[in-house]
Amino acid sequence: MLLVIPNVLSPHQVAEFKRCLEEADWSDGKLTAGAQSGAVKNNRQLPENAVLSRELGDRVLDALAEAPLFVSAALPRRTFPPLFNRYDVGEGFGIHVDNAIRVVRGTSIRLRTDLSATLFISAPEDYDGGELIIETAFGAQSVKLPAGHMVLYPASSLHKVTTVTRGSRLASFFWIQSMVRDDADRAILFDLDQTIQTLGARDGINDPEVVRLTGLYHNLLRRFAEV
Repeated sequence: MLLVIPNVLSPHQVAEFKRCLEEADWSDGKLTAGAQSGAVKNNRQLPENAVLSRELGDRVLDALAEAPLFVSAALPRRTFPPLFNRYDVGEGFGIHVDNAIRVVRGTSIRLRTDLSATLFISAPEDYDGGELIIETAFGAQSVKLPAGHMVLYPASSLHKVTTVTRGSRLASFFWIQSMVRDDADRAILFDLDQTIQTLGARDGINDPEVVRLTGLYHNLLRRFAEV
């Protein structure tokens, strides 16, 4: 399932993030890449242990906690501390797949990467190129979102970032371990949850059919979830 989460960051937050990131000290993005992805990765990142990276990452996590569409789709168990990257002219990231397991630097915490997320900080009109291309069962999907919007997709997907030919592309990226490992199971639960919310808004949350569907949702979640 590939899903756009709109307005994770407000315009004010986007402007503040951009100001901070424009003044940041960047490192070679290969430092956090695996053997295969490192061979095709050409960008820069904030160091994972940088104070700015931690501060902005915490603000992204706070914003996600207030994004019900993200919670409904991801059913997050653990979220990797958000990282930040920058692509300038001539930089891109060739086709690759994300590592299945990530270790949070400086801790013993490991998480399974069920979902990948990219939160766009640069506006699409600020740069040319830099599209996120995600391979799906329905073909390659090109993603270039407004600033503050985020795309969520299976971490098992082959994907790449096309070469930037004008301007700079700033983004945050991270991974989620879901309570529900299987993407198809998460998609069923997401569709059911969205239907319940729509019917609840129309008929009231105490409508008998809404109550029955809510019970079905939670019974399926009990069957699928790992907590």
